[in-house]
Amino acid sequence: MIKVEGLYKKLGGHPVLEDITFSVDGGDIIAVLGLSGAGKTVLLKHLIGLVRPDQGRVEIDGVDIALLSEEKLLKVRCNMGYLFQEGALYDFMNVFDNVAFPLREHTKRKPAEIAERVREVLKLVDLDDVEKKYPEELSGGMKKRVGLARAIVLGAKVLLCDEPTSGLDPIRSHDISDLILHVSQQIKSTTVLTSHDVGNSFRIATKLIIINDCKIAAMGTAEDIKASNEPFVREFLKAALT
Repeated sequence: MIKVEGLYKKLGGHPVLEDITFSVDGGDIIAVLGLSGAGKTVLLKHLIGLVRPDQGRVEIDGVDIALLSEEKLLKVRCNMGYLFQEGALYDFMNVFDNVAFPLREHTKRKPAEIAERVREVLKLVDLDDVEKKYPEELSGGMKKRVGLARAIVLGAKVLLCDEPTSGLDPIRSHDISDLILHVSQQIKSTTVLTSHDVGNSFRIATKLIIINDCKIAAMGTAEDIKASNEPFVREFLKAALT
C-alpha cells in the first residue's frame, strides 16, 4: 500500500533524508525509530504529501503522490489519518466538534449521522462522557485519544502517528501503544508511526526502521533489528532498552 523509493530531501541546504527505500503492506504497522532530528517526522510528512521529495517516489496505492495536484492530493488525504505529536486539537472547539470537524469539511453527512459517527470513534478509543469538554480540561493521554479519534473518523486506510507516546508516563505510553494497535486492527489500516519509544514500538510493530545519519541503518522485524551488527543500531538499542 505504501512504497517509498530512493527518497532524498534537503532542508535549509542540509541533507535530512538520503536514499530512503521501503514498503509497507496493507494492514501492517511500521515504526520509524531514530535520534531526535534524524528526519522521522520529515519522512512522515512525505507520506501525506505535506513535504515533497527532492528526488525519489512516494506511492500510496500505486499512485506517486508527489506528482498530484493539490486537489487530487486532498482526495488521497481523505483516506489518510494523521495523529500529531501534541494532538493538535482546536482549543476553541470541544471534543465533539474537534472529532466532527473532518466530517463537516469533507462529507455531506447529516448532523445526526455525524453525531453517530463521532460517538462511534470516541467509543473505539475508549472515551466516554467527554464530548462537551475542551482540550484544556483533558489529560495528555486523553488529548492523544481525541486526536486519534479525529484521525480515523473519515475511515482512514492509512494511519500516520507522529511520536504518539511523547510526553506520556510509561503506563500511559503502554496504553496508547496498545490502543493504536487495537484501532489499526479494527479499522484495518496500514499504520506508520515515528517514535523514540523503542520498547512499545517493538511490541506492536510488524516492521521497524532505524534511521541514522539521514539513511536507513536497519530495517526488519524486532528480531531482525535486535540481531543487527550495525554499531549505531547496537548502541541505540542498548541505550533505549536499559
